[in-house]
Amino acid sequence: MQYGPDPNAIHPNENIKSLCYLKNVVTRATIIVGEYTYYDDPNGAERFEEHVTHHYEFNGDRLIIGKFCAIAAGIEFIMNGANHRMNSVTTYPFNIMGHGWECSTPAMSDLPLKGDTVVGNDVWIGQNVTVLPGVHIGDGAIIGANSVVAKDIPAYHIAAGNPCKIIRKRFDDELIDYLLKLKWWDWSAEKIFRNLEALCSGDLRKIKYIKD
Repeated sequence: MQYGPDPNAIHPNENIKSLCYLKNVVTRATIIVGEYTYYDDPNGAERFEEHVTHHYEFNGDRLIIGKFCAIAAGIEFIMNGANHRMNSVTTYPFNIMGHGWECSTPAMSDLPLKGDTVVGNDVWIGQNVTVLPGVHIGDGAIIGANSVVAKDIPAYHIAAGNPCKIIRKRFDDELIDYLLKLKWWDWSAEKIFRNLEALCSGDLRKIKYIKD
């Protein structure tokens, strides 16, 4: 018996070609995506990497996205290559223009590198969201449409706006702690299948009575 869609398929549902599992279409070694995370874009979900900009190997930064995330059209992950030197008179990047100006190439230590950009598991990102370099979005978070995420968002919080601000927690602290320990996204496909009712129920008490 098959317990859900094939995690190795590009399109989990062949009738919805706008939606694809990202793990199976990314080609850059510096983009790491967990199983079942999808991108939905009628203009070509397979071209997700076009939405990860200023991502240069020499910076060494990675985009890490967990499992079971839902990412809507218009996403843009801006990586560390977009950052300019800020500890000098001008921020203008003379060095990338060539013609002798490369003599002004800054040292890596002069650039405001902010590390990896990390999206947790079971994160829902709405349409036309921009995520800035080095941001960490926690498990179970929801990011509202048209947001610009410039700071970390805690697990199981709803955030929106430009700049993105926390609106509220999704659940109380006790349930959030329980879910972070539960890590349902690491279950086998069979166990997830057996517990779909609890995972998708509005009765939050059901998650406390999972089936092994």
